Amino acid sequence: MRRFTGLVVVMLALFMIVTAAQALTSAGPHAPAGVPADFVVTPFGYFHPSCVKHLAEGDVLREDMNAVQHANGMFENVQQCAFPHFRADGEKVTGAEPAATQPPDISHAWIEYASIHDVQNYAEIYAQWQVPPSPTNADGQTLYFFNGLEAYKNDLTIIQPVLGWNSDYANAWGIAAWNCCLSGNTWEATPQHTASGHSLEGYIVTTCASGVKNCSQWDIVIIDDATGAFSEMNDAPSNGQTFNWAFGGVMEVYNIIQCGDYPAGESSGYGGALGFNNQIVLNYNYAPVNPAWKVSNVSGGLTPQCNYGGSVPKQVILNY
Repeated sequence: MRRFTGLVVVMLALFMIVTAAQALTSAGPHAPAGVPADFVVTPFGYFHPSCVKHLAEGDVLREDMNAVQHANGMFENVQQCAFPHFRADGEKVTGAEPAATQPPDISHAWIEYASIHDVQNYAEIYAQWQVPPSPTNADGQTLYFFNGLEAYKNDLTIIQPVLGWNSDYANAWGIAAWNCCLSGNTWEATPQHTASGHSLEGYIVTTCASGVKNCSQWDIVIIDDATGAFSEMNDAPSNGQTFNWAFGGVMEVYNIIQCGDYPAGESSGYGGALGFNNQIVLNYNYAPVNPAWKVSNVSGGLTPQCNYGGSVPKQVILNY
């Protein structure tokens, strides 16, 4: 069932020296009160840098052993994050995500998203989208666009292939596979540069056989079709979750000061929007699902207002 075969597994180095060209953005002056200045922005909120883990090539995060299995067969224990992390509104979270928490709301910076919830758990989600132009303004903002899977209730984790602006690369676009929050840490596969106009493919697929409703390991992949660069997290743990909530497209943002902090739009023509196209969704029996995506705009009360919204059903388009 692995669509992306014959490629070297790209995973995180548990302790990796991050160069200046590849470093997550610090919380900055616009972060909520109480968020320490040395914390960094991730797709899961603000984390202490020591709690953002990067797997090296060939490494596998083993939830069953609470360890990283290195390519040479050695194991390294996963240490509990020694710091709390913070949601986008400054809410403190200690340890892993608390039960019964639903991440997609304004406090988690999910401005808008298209989702479906089905009692039949999912085995795969796939979409294509194009890297938009760079934002007009540079206010230290961080932007994430992705599809993903999580549990509809008692959610503890979300797995997602992510396009990010000003995330791993300062004032530039990058791609990475992400998973959160074993032992209170967030995990990122090796990121790669991408550029405006490039076509991306992002997907998540179960590693289990057809009929398994609650698979414990998943492959998360995002590919730059223009260059062949990819970020891949193989056998990513589900943290015991059943993935019955699918997201065809999400826009998550931090430190938006003005509407010019967003991209102008896709270089293919339409502005102020990003489209997730050629969606594929399979249920746990590997049967195709015709997703009736519902767009949720949760920007009420947010400043600035930037014409947020979206449209479906043949493709997911998120407007801003």
